[in-house]
Amino acid sequence: MLYHLLFPLAERIMLFNVFRYITFRAAGAVLTALLLSLLLGPLFIKLLRRLSVGQSILDVAPERHQAKAGTPTMGGLLILFAVVVPTLLWARLDNPFVWLAVGVTAGFGSIGFADDYLKVRRSHNRGLSARAKFALSALLSIGAGVALMSLPEGFDFAPTVALPFFKRAIFDLGVVYIPFLVVVLFGASSAVNLTDGLDGLAIGATLIAAATYAIFTYIAGNSVVATYLQVPYVRGVGEVAIFCGALVGASMGFLWFNSHPAEMIMGDVGSLGLGGAIGMVAVLAKQEILLVLVGGLFVLEALSVIIQVTSFKLRGKRVFRMAPLHHHFELAGWSEPKIIVRFWILAIVFALVSLSTLKLR
Repeated sequence: MLYHLLFPLAERIMLFNVFRYITFRAAGAVLTALLLSLLLGPLFIKLLRRLSVGQSILDVAPERHQAKAGTPTMGGLLILFAVVVPTLLWARLDNPFVWLAVGVTAGFGSIGFADDYLKVRRSHNRGLSARAKFALSALLSIGAGVALMSLPEGFDFAPTVALPFFKRAIFDLGVVYIPFLVVVLFGASSAVNLTDGLDGLAIGATLIAAATYAIFTYIAGNSVVATYLQVPYVRGVGEVAIFCGALVGASMGFLWFNSHPAEMIMGDVGSLGLGGAIGMVAVLAKQEILLVLVGGLFVLEALSVIIQVTSFKLRGKRVFRMAPLHHHFELAGWSEPKIIVRFWILAIVFALVSLSTLKLR
């Protein structure tokens, strides 16, 4: 919005010329999202407490988690608000990639909201069924895929997938791309959801992933830099870096209230929304496969659940004390803050390795 209002004035006032630069507007989105989160956070916590929107804890969860019962949940609504408003404020509104990122984030957040609402209403940690979540996620992902294949002229998006570490390993998936998109978005949203089990863990890892993809989207949208680094060029996708900036700022702001001991929990409306956002940004940047590295911590958490369930069904034995992985270390005696910080370090390492693929080709 600000771009359309102020940049035309650059002919008269040179200062407004800064609005042409994605980097300036991305920084503005970071600060705006951060300020919105910090200013509205206390009011939102009071509102959630007044509405008795408290977290329910599973009986099988580690004993120390029982003390968290009743902590205001559905804080993800604050995150989504702090992402969407700055994005629409600082990004170009004539860019369909921006609207796709916002739409998918809001869509997955809505699925999470329905899940959270059922949990609060039933006063039990059981919301939407797994089948319902997958069906809704698949429909949303298919809709996003169709929209990508139907972009207006000047915003071509090929159904291709690039392999990291290889210069010319680009494969055209054709009609298979949309099912592939379903896997990416559902997998990303589910992985973030599984990681959201300790105070600040998921939002901190999301902050790191969003900052990393801000770099990838900026590069993918710059023809000169993309050609030099031999990564797929997607005209117009650089604007999504502003959306990523808003994700970074909103994550920092929410972490202020979600750090241990948490005053507010994001709930599924936050974890599913953020997972969908990261997955969609990976798709738009043409770095879908690299999401396995950028979100390496999320992948480890999801894999630990898959391994645990598979092992128990096939052998009747558990590999971990408890899954997801962070619960294993809790039962091993690690304190919650230690697990969180060490997992953040892992997330940073994964992000740095993923960025190294820009040169290791």
